[in-house]
Amino acid sequence: MDIETRLRKVFTEALDLGGDVDVDALTYRGIEAWDSVGHMSLVAAIEDEFDIELETDQVIDLSSFQVARKLVAELAGA
Repeated sequence: MDIETRLRKVFTEALDLGGDVDVDALTYRGIEAWDSVGHMSLVAAIEDEFDIELETDQVIDLSSFQVARKLVAELAGA
């Protein structure tokens, strides 16, 4: 499974999204589930799935699915 597919699954599960949510368009606080608590759950799930550790600045900058995809690709060495 490629990084993007795995990341979509992480977003879907961590934020408990339904099948009708456009993951590509997700932004922080753009949906009710992605509040500050949801953000920390998402960060933990991303770190676990990709065996990476995000720095504080990266956690703060994680503002959309698109940003997450780029960040994970860089950190996971893809």
